[in-house]
Amino acid sequence: MNNFALTLAYDGTPFCGWQLQPNGESIQQNIEHAIEQATGAHSRITGCSRTDAGVHAREFVCNFFSSTHISTEQLPAALNFYLPPQIAVRACRAVPQNFHARYDCKAKTYRYHIHNSPVRDPFLLNHATQISRPLDENFLHTQAQDFIGTHEFAAFCAAGSSVKTTVRTVTHASVHRDGNSVYFTVRGEGFLYHMVRIMVGTLLHLAAGKLEPGSIPAIIASGDRAQAGPTAPAQGLCLWQVEY
Repeated sequence: MNNFALTLAYDGTPFCGWQLQPNGESIQQNIEHAIEQATGAHSRITGCSRTDAGVHAREFVCNFFSSTHISTEQLPAALNFYLPPQIAVRACRAVPQNFHARYDCKAKTYRYHIHNSPVRDPFLLNHATQISRPLDENFLHTQAQDFIGTHEFAAFCAAGSSVKTTVRTVTHASVHRDGNSVYFTVRGEGFLYHMVRIMVGTLLHLAAGKLEPGSIPAIIASGDRAQAGPTAPAQGLCLWQVEY
């Protein structure tokens, strides 16, 4: 059997998330169905992350084992034929037998899109969170720098996580504006359950004056989820890049 790595892009709006769920349609379910239809055999796939319901991906990598004779050049078209329009296989490559999409991933970059306008944009309904009050992107960028480093991020982890440690390393955090769009971009070796969305919610609380400027280090040190801001809505979040 050969080990194949797929690079995907998807709009997470109609799905219950990446992972197989007993009570909803997942992206993993659709990919596995497409592989079975194209190759004639079921293959369990391993994803680089577990995006939540409504979260999108510009670049997502998964791998699976198959004895198919379909070439890596032909597999994307073969799989896309069986996939819904919200999911696309962008590329396929053969990888070593020990390649693991999740454990071999060196870094992930997420981007959160805020539509900063009092007027809603129907085209961004499922792809951005609307904030009507003006945001100072330079202030938010300065505050976001306190996320950078290796920290105990328990305060930025939602309940229900089963990870062994909440220590994570963030290597980049920035906020920039493009017209009415304000983007929060964060890169790290890995992220906790809802971690990026809680980061965004905390920045928005800072912007609204509900937290004191410069309070992020104290929130991190507290380890207390209640000290951080709310979890920002899912639709603004996109897995932007994965690195191997």
